[in-house]
Amino acid sequence: MIQIYLWGMDFKAMVRFRPEELKFIEGNELCRLATVDEKGQPHVVPVAYLYIGGKFYIATDYGTRKLANIRRNNRVSLVVDRYRPNKAVLVLGEASILERGPEYRRIYRRFFQRFSWVRRSPWEEGEAAFIVVKPIRKVSWGL
Repeated sequence: MIQIYLWGMDFKAMVRFRPEELKFIEGNELCRLATVDEKGQPHVVPVAYLYIGGKFYIATDYGTRKLANIRRNNRVSLVVDRYRPNKAVLVLGEASILERGPEYRRIYRRFFQRFSWVRRSPWEEGEAAFIVVKPIRKVSWGL
């Protein structure tokens, strides 16, 4: 893992996706997100996402198990995959929770534009959160 030290802070280098991986990620809207609970039990759920500026954004309601798990342990995995033909991008990452502010509103507008389920049941800032996954490592196959 590459680490860069700047102004006394530790930043992990951002993962760079190959063009075919990026095309695959941007051409899909569903992935499986894996979190871990306080007992170490994995929890995997299918979620809609947007990939913007090198990060995955996932809308979630308050009170979900995945959100509670991330509050305790921000290490997550996600996979964007297709069965036939077998193609996938697997990401190990660090998650954060976005609840308010300019970035929240910008991401919400993108979700509203992309997904009909958001337009059918819109929400206000503070009524739901976004999980933000910064990729740390990746592997892909079939691409």
